[in-house]
Amino acid sequence: MNPELRTWWGTRSEPILRFAVVTMAAAAVVWLSYQFWRLLWQETPIWPTSPPGAVDLKQRHEEVHRWFAGAPVYGELWTAVYPPASYLILWPLLGWLSVPSARHLWAATTVAALLWTIRLILRQSGADRPLERILVALMPLSIYATGATIGNGQLMVHALPILVAALLPLHRPQGGWQTDLFAAGLFLLALVKPSVTIPFVWMLLFVPRRLRPDLLVASGYGVLTVVAASFQELGLVRVGRAWVTHVIEVSAAVSLSWNSISLHTLAGLFGSSWTLPASLLVLAGLGWWTHWNRRADPWFLLGVTAVTARFWTYHGWYDDILVLLPLVALFRIAKRGESEGGRDVIAGLLFAITISAMFAPGGLYLLPPPWNIAYVIGQVMVWLAVLLFLLGQVRRERNIIAASA
Repeated sequence: MNPELRTWWGTRSEPILRFAVVTMAAAAVVWLSYQFWRLLWQETPIWPTSPPGAVDLKQRHEEVHRWFAGAPVYGELWTAVYPPASYLILWPLLGWLSVPSARHLWAATTVAALLWTIRLILRQSGADRPLERILVALMPLSIYATGATIGNGQLMVHALPILVAALLPLHRPQGGWQTDLFAAGLFLLALVKPSVTIPFVWMLLFVPRRLRPDLLVASGYGVLTVVAASFQELGLVRVGRAWVTHVIEVSAAVSLSWNSISLHTLAGLFGSSWTLPASLLVLAGLGWWTHWNRRADPWFLLGVTAVTARFWTYHGWYDDILVLLPLVALFRIAKRGESEGGRDVIAGLLFAITISAMFAPGGLYLLPPPWNIAYVIGQVMVWLAVLLFLLGQVRRERNIIAASA
């Protein structure tokens, strides 16, 4: 079957790629135009199920301004779930501006982050034909999660390229102070959204095979936390306790939502007390797996970690942009050409299914209940299939290396 599929693709790839590029470009123009309008100017929803424009950016703006004015945040604002260091990281973008000015600055930095993301994945994807390179460049622009992040003023469009750019250089066996300082600095910025970044800490710990990046990040984050906490009257310890208490309370309230399925959604069926142990167990398992496979292709590690990060705790639909990383990993496998077991063909099929399932505007708000929940469940099944495939790919390559040693 695989030779037939390769022959079929060889004769039809040009028109299929051309159709995909045109469709993705049209979706990107329409979807991102709407979402940038939401970010910059929308105040009220244009239909009942759509969130207001820049809703998350306004929340972060209020939290940052209250924080550095010395006003209490945790327990006072329901949306304040970020740790102290995050508010210090966000201050340069939000802390000195009015809401309208912050929206415009956020839009400008969003464009820069998108261009950075495109440059990163183009260099790493292995795409060598013009149509392939255009398709790869359109991936982050045509999936619903990117637009949702932009329109809500969420953090992931900014954090994703920073995170990837921090981790890729650490895969090199040798690295000097300059490399480690650069990577640690970027990783500290990516920690602005710890619910996404924490699972990637295992790559920071185990992939470089040296302690310096870990120590730089740990000490840097400690300094950020102490400095941020100094603006609150409660002091460092009490602020930390208030944050943990508030996060647990909010997590218990939102974890049962089936609009964005996570491990908390499933664990919450047995009671809210199960959500934290389940997350910690999955996080520990990812750490063991990363240590065992620390010499694997960094994009396989990024792909597996990204899917795990998407499920290990609650996330909104905008954080589905994480799936962009396993998409790049699948594309790289498909571009390797003929392989034993037809894994390149399987990777190509999974890539096509996954990108189709994430095509803007997505089904969560487009489809009526209960079809929107069925759509979300179908997506989760696709992502889990991608996770299992990448896990199998890593194990297979590790076995090949062990056999040839």
